[in-house]
Amino acid sequence: MNRAVFLDRDGTIVEERNYLCRPEDVIILPGAAPALKRLQEGGFQLFIVSNQSGIGRGYFTMADAERVNQQLAQGLTPYHVHFKKIYIAPEAPNVPSRGRKPSPQFLFDARDEFGVWLERSYMVGDKLIDLECGWNAGVKQSLLVRTGYGAEVERNSGEKLRSAMVVDDLATAAEWILKDKE
Repeated sequence: MNRAVFLDRDGTIVEERNYLCRPEDVIILPGAAPALKRLQEGGFQLFIVSNQSGIGRGYFTMADAERVNQQLAQGLTPYHVHFKKIYIAPEAPNVPSRGRKPSPQFLFDARDEFGVWLERSYMVGDKLIDLECGWNAGVKQSLLVRTGYGAEVERNSGEKLRSAMVVDDLATAAEWILKDKE
């Protein structure tokens, strides 16, 4: 069985942009690329799990989202970081969706397709729905990063975060995960 780190994209790996849809707007957060490399070298498979409601709302297309992901992958090339799979939920929030977070379905899909051991894996994101996705899938720990919307979520979520680990950024999350993995 493989261990994994599931990551939200916007606000966790790249700067939060309202409905990021242009490759030229992709800015990898400071420390994120080396953090992903450390996780990968530490034996974790990496997955992105991303709600992209801008597609369902008609603001941009799936092809636009794929170009953004290609730009992200290109930016991570010098670090030899590779995502096993990028899962995208394109539906708007009010539309039924198989994989839209907080649904754990994409994590279950990764378990079935890649042999991921969810009980020894982690979810990292900047929103409560990211954490809930991990909790709903039974991951070992969900981590909230204070980047993106994370600091606001921390201020406003109180007791809802009692089961979460709250860290400053992806670099700190990686450090915590690598110490916890034993």
